[in-house]
Amino acid sequence: MKIHTGEKPFSCNICEYKCIEKSYLQRHMKKHTGEKPFSCNICGYKCIDKSNLWYHMKIHTAEKPFSCHICKYQCIQKSQLQSHMKIHTGEKPFSCNICEYKCIQKSDLQKHMKIHTGEKPFSCHICKYQCIRKSHLQSHMKKHTGEKPFSCNICEYKCIEKSSLQRHMKIHTGEKPFSCNICEYKCIQKSYLQTHMKIHTGEKPFSCHICKYQCIRKMDLQRHMKIHTGEKPFSCNICEYKCIQKSDLQMHMKIHTGEKPFSCHICKYQCIRKSQLQSHMKIHTGEKPFSCNICEYKCIEKSSLQRHMKTHT
Repeated sequence: MKIHTGEKPFSCNICEYKCIEKSYLQRHMKKHTGEKPFSCNICGYKCIDKSNLWYHMKIHTAEKPFSCHICKYQCIQKSQLQSHMKIHTGEKPFSCNICEYKCIQKSDLQKHMKIHTGEKPFSCHICKYQCIRKSHLQSHMKKHTGEKPFSCNICEYKCIEKSSLQRHMKIHTGEKPFSCNICEYKCIQKSYLQTHMKIHTGEKPFSCHICKYQCIRKMDLQRHMKIHTGEKPFSCNICEYKCIQKSDLQMHMKIHTGEKPFSCHICKYQCIRKSQLQSHMKIHTGEKPFSCNICEYKCIEKSSLQRHMKTHT
């Protein structure tokens, strides 16, 4: 009857937890004491509750007694299936009272709220990295260990997270599920589309405190700052070339290998960069998008116009 009356006579003397039964409180107190009396005889897993161990053992047996009647999803616990079904119904019963965030599980909302409070309970003992989720810290630690447990079965790509591999595979399948409603841009990731949309809005939230440079992405600003510091962390092992970006070094190495992956379908022109081919194609189309505001000079590349302007000064 206490369920109906809302009465919770048992309460924790450490936190605000309250419950109906004494056994619930005894189990809860183990969170504060750190006591985990139940352990797996296969791996090092330990837990507070016997039922948690029972569910854990199904990981080793690969038993998944609960399955979705809409898709192929299978799981160990009934509660997991109930949460999964909300994906199909679109139900998101938990919502943030600060922003518009909504989610399926209470635990996801609790984690989300830490974004607003600024709380980052998990921290790296090697660097200054801090985060909201334990899983984020576990992924981060692999950067220090160099561990990349997920690998592509088509190319040599390896990564830390399963989600990164799933994104990578779309490169091979050609799948680009996210598209711009203004231009023809399509991409693999929602975050890429969000960044792309700033091109249309003109939004440049990141700015340099030394010069007037502004940009869309934080990583672009970090790269730009190396121009001011003179830092060039990537260097060629054949010649003295040094650069700011890894991608620039990869392009440079093609000079030594003689590799020219981009070729013109009209003439025999071949080149290292896609941008070089795009500029070259304007020779065939006759397109000259850059023009001088003093004389009638027109050209294919911005750099050519900049050189030309010096003739007027």
